[in-house]
Amino acid sequence: MKPSIGLVVFDWAGTTVDFGSRAPATAFKSVFAEHGVDVTDAEARAPMGMNKRQHLLAMLTQPRVDSLWKSVHGRSWNEEDVDQMYHEFMPLQLKTIAQHSELVPGLVDAVSELRTLGCKIAGTTGYFREAAETVSKHAAASGFKVDANVCADDVAQGRPAPWMIYRAMEQTGAYPPSAVINIGDTLADIQAGAHAGCWSVGVCDSSSIMGLSHDDFVSLPDHQRAANLLDVAKSFQSAGSHATIATISQLPALVRRLNQLQETSPRFIDHAQ
Repeated sequence: MKPSIGLVVFDWAGTTVDFGSRAPATAFKSVFAEHGVDVTDAEARAPMGMNKRQHLLAMLTQPRVDSLWKSVHGRSWNEEDVDQMYHEFMPLQLKTIAQHSELVPGLVDAVSELRTLGCKIAGTTGYFREAAETVSKHAAASGFKVDANVCADDVAQGRPAPWMIYRAMEQTGAYPPSAVINIGDTLADIQAGAHAGCWSVGVCDSSSIMGLSHDDFVSLPDHQRAANLLDVAKSFQSAGSHATIATISQLPALVRRLNQLQETSPRFIDHAQ
């Protein structure tokens, strides 16, 4: 008998908390502003999901940001600049997490249903350890508790490498990868799930790619909201997702479909004679 889904690995900001992933985007924009570089929301969000120091590096290597840095500072950025910015970023990140710690709508009910289906729950994040613990604490106080909480500091390489997912599997005793769903809201999340060999799922409405608060999202005209959801889903599909869902509330139904699929799919194609 093939294993049913036994572990769901969630990203934090933009997937389970902080609809629209505003906490990290705000912190990145603020730390660049402190160095005289005005980055756009799109530039701050493009590397979302990565280890946050690597995220800073990725932003600095964007052509427009690199050009702005040279214009403001009269020189290219260097590793000392990255170290300084990351040092400044950490307290900013903790502050914005506290400001954007609300759970995404429907999460608590969805997770309750997942647990009745036999799923353990893990969280992974590009946040550093203190930030990961802070967001987990806020989430637990609102009713969302995880069985494992893995951050980029815990592994040799963050997303899109699969190591955080494997660490969550190890800590919860879940295997094989076909019994694991990794769900996130960034391209790096999707790529990490694909690299881990598990089911890789993107959630669209609360995602960093959508980039809207819940109020702004629900205020969109119906046709615009549907078009935006489709655009985000296409981005996830291009990154290698196995499935996309409009909202986290749809996840239990997807788990049931995957369980049924794994029960009915063949265990092998052929054996040598």
